[in-house]
Amino acid sequence: MAGIHPSAVIEPGAQIDASATVGPFCVVGADAVIGPDVTLKSHVVVTGQTTIGQGTTVFPFAVIGEVPQDLKFKGEQSRLEIGARNRIREHVTMNCGTEGGGGVTRIGDDGLFMAGCHIAHDALIGDRVIVVNSAAIAGHCVLEDDVIIGGLSGVHQFVRVGRGAIIGAVTMVTNDVIPYGLVQAPRGELDGLNLVGLKRRGVARSDITALRAAFQMLAQGEGTFHSRAERLGAETDSEYVREIVDFVMGESDRHFLTPR
Repeated sequence: MAGIHPSAVIEPGAQIDASATVGPFCVVGADAVIGPDVTLKSHVVVTGQTTIGQGTTVFPFAVIGEVPQDLKFKGEQSRLEIGARNRIREHVTMNCGTEGGGGVTRIGDDGLFMAGCHIAHDALIGDRVIVVNSAAIAGHCVLEDDVIIGGLSGVHQFVRVGRGAIIGAVTMVTNDVIPYGLVQAPRGELDGLNLVGLKRRGVARSDITALRAAFQMLAQGEGTFHSRAERLGAETDSEYVREIVDFVMGESDRHFLTPR
């Protein structure tokens, strides 16, 4: 109890690790589980069946685990699972899942969620994801590992964003984004590859060259986008290109953003 400020409201049943810190005027609900070394700065609300993983820091006025903003939600049991070492900045909102979406919203490890961004119900967020100020991730979205979402951007419900992709600021994304894609313009257009991100992660030059050739084939080859990807899969020996092919051939509820 030494780490809990006297002004905090802790509902009976809440589980708070002895190493966690709960700052002034925080509210922790009865079904919340606060893990080791978690810090709730001040004025943080953690409610619902929410689990916050080790070393995560939540900044003032964030609201974590509230009911989904979905008119189909009828009060069913659902969860929000937040991984380790995330930084959740001021005024961020993250909602629990819904029965129709699997019942869980899941956040991976080592993410940065900047001030005012929103993670909606049933979203599945990978590791090392960055969501910049005032961006909104709609219900049922999937953001794979190492994705960056630019400020003031919106991702449409059911959209998948592949690993290592980057979305520019003030962009509306309405269709799936291939791994390592670069999306920009107000009505999101697939404008290339996230070459800066690939280089920062130390991806070999040969793999980057293979990715660039694959992108050109997807952009200018014959046939539909899907058939180009299928043909690419039969020709490539690059694991990075194979990842794009598998993503395109996988199950999707939206169409794909295709190269300009």
